[in-house]
Amino acid sequence: MKSGSTLDQGRVRIFVSGALTVILTLLICAAAAEGMLRLKNASMRNYDIEMWRYSRELKFASELAVLGHEHQPNAKATLQSVEIRTNAWGLRGGNVSETPAPGRRRVLMLGSSIALGWGVPEESVVSSRLQAKFEAAGQDVEILNAGIGNYNTERYVERFLHRLTPLKPTDLLVLAFVRDGEPLEQGGGNFLLRNSQLALTAWTVVNRVFGESGEKSLVAHYQRIYAPGSSAVTRMNVEFAKLAAYAREHRIRVTLAMVPDIHNLDHYPLQFVHDIFSKTARDNGFAYVDLLPALNGIASSDIWAMPGDPHPNARGHALMAEAIYPVLASPATRSKEE
Repeated sequence: MKSGSTLDQGRVRIFVSGALTVILTLLICAAAAEGMLRLKNASMRNYDIEMWRYSRELKFASELAVLGHEHQPNAKATLQSVEIRTNAWGLRGGNVSETPAPGRRRVLMLGSSIALGWGVPEESVVSSRLQAKFEAAGQDVEILNAGIGNYNTERYVERFLHRLTPLKPTDLLVLAFVRDGEPLEQGGGNFLLRNSQLALTAWTVVNRVFGESGEKSLVAHYQRIYAPGSSAVTRMNVEFAKLAAYAREHRIRVTLAMVPDIHNLDHYPLQFVHDIFSKTARDNGFAYVDLLPALNGIASSDIWAMPGDPHPNARGHALMAEAIYPVLASPATRSKEE
């Protein structure tokens, strides 16, 4: 019996030793792979990793569940080789006074990462280009950029109503995108996804392999999101109605500029989404600018921020500003479609 017990203990020790060796080997390999990935991604040419860094370096989890996350105030990071800085309000750019100077128009731009100007230097984003146009025309107007990545209509409207009304804008410019009606989870990811580039890369690969892809899948996805009577459309309309009510009460002019998806600008497949936003603008008394004509026909390679990143580059922002400026500069308050 004693001999058998000793044999069993020996087997257990061998098993435990082998298991520990395997675990240690895997940990060493994972650490080495993590290190090599971080070295490779130091070039800032990996879109997914740069977005991951953005969430780590410039965002924090909001105590308001509806917002999910917000920008850290007075922060700065170089992402995708472009510096992004925030002021005390979490807006992109330098410091601003709490209220506009007497007689000055203050245009507050709401939106997601396109409004933020992801991948584009601060001086080249829509807000800065509009600012330059008003200055060249001798008009006392300031443009503030409240864009935040991974925001939808609900988030940017609620952020304005909860955080930014003290800025007392005279105008709101909503730089809307086709994803803005899509519901978003608060998220935050697990510990590994928040801290490991290797885990993020593996998760991204799995999602791309097993997830839907291609233009047909994209169109089908948005057809589900924007189906008549869908909960997403209902929620979006509720949020825009809130914004319109606040704007009417405070005599704020609202302009909604609709940014197209830039994967296929030759034979654009998502006009039905633009039609929904156009109707929403009319229903709420917003001025409306469809930015598809300004970008129509441009090859993806000429307008993407970088390969693999379907955000408009500096050229795209220049073209969008050209289309938006005449509407903002016009004294008319009726809905207008360019």
